[in-house]
Amino acid sequence: MLAALPAVFAFAGCSKDEDPVITPAPDQGAVLFVNAAANTFVGIKAFVDAEEKTQLTYGQNGGGATPLYQTVNAGSRTIKIDNAAAGTAFFSQSATVEKDKRHSFFIYSPNATATPAGLFTTDNLTAPMAGKAKIRLVHVALGFPVTTGAISLSQTQPVGFLPLTAAVAFPGSSDFVEINAGPANLLVTTGTSPAGLTVATVGDGTGTGTGNKNFEAGKIYTIVVRGAVGNQDPSRDAKAFIIQNN
Repeated sequence: MLAALPAVFAFAGCSKDEDPVITPAPDQGAVLFVNAAANTFVGIKAFVDAEEKTQLTYGQNGGGATPLYQTVNAGSRTIKIDNAAAGTAFFSQSATVEKDKRHSFFIYSPNATATPAGLFTTDNLTAPMAGKAKIRLVHVALGFPVTTGAISLSQTQPVGFLPLTAAVAFPGSSDFVEINAGPANLLVTTGTSPAGLTVATVGDGTGTGTGNKNFEAGKIYTIVVRGAVGNQDPSRDAKAFIIQNN
C-alpha cells in the first residue's frame, strides 16, 4: 500500500485545470450632457457616480457639432455636476440609465442664481420611416416665453401654423415626432393658430432664428430652447438651437 501512494498522488496532480471564471460585462446605456445653464458663468464638470465624464462651458453638448454620448453602466446612477473652476459640487441627482438606451441630461438655470439643476430624458433613437426625420422640443429657457404659456414646435402654414409637438412647460421635453425631410424654418409657438403666438423661430439652429435647416431623412434632432430672458450676456438670452442626435 505504501508503495502505491506516490502513484496515487501523481495521478491526483495530473487533474486538468479548472475553467477560468468569466465575469460578464455590465449592462450599459449612454448619456449626452448638455450645458444649458445660462446663469452659471463658470464651466461645469459632469460625473456619473465617481467617474468624470465631461467638462462643458455654456452651450456645449459633450461633443461639439456632433453630440457625444458617454457610455454609462445601466441601473440607478448618481449624476453630479461640479463647478469646474472651484472643484465644488453644484448638485447631485439620481437617474435610471436603461440598458442599450440613450439619454440626455440638460443642465439648466431654474432661477436667477448661479446654481443649476438637471433635466434627464430618454432619447428614442429608433430610425424614422423612409423619407422622414425625427424631432423633439426641449424647453430649458428661464422666463421664456415672456407671454405666459407652454411652448410647442410648429410648422409654418399658408395661414398660421401647425403644432408638431405637444405643448412643453419649463423645464420639460416633448416626445420625438416624425416630420418630412427637407429644408424648413420651424417655429416655437404658444397656444393654437390663429389665436396662438409665434415666440421664436428656429432658423438654421445656431440661435439666430434665421435661414433654413435641412432636416435629413433618417436623422434625429432635438430643438432645445435654452438661455434666460434678460440675461446680462445677450448670447445667453433665450434662443432656439438644434442638436443632431445621430
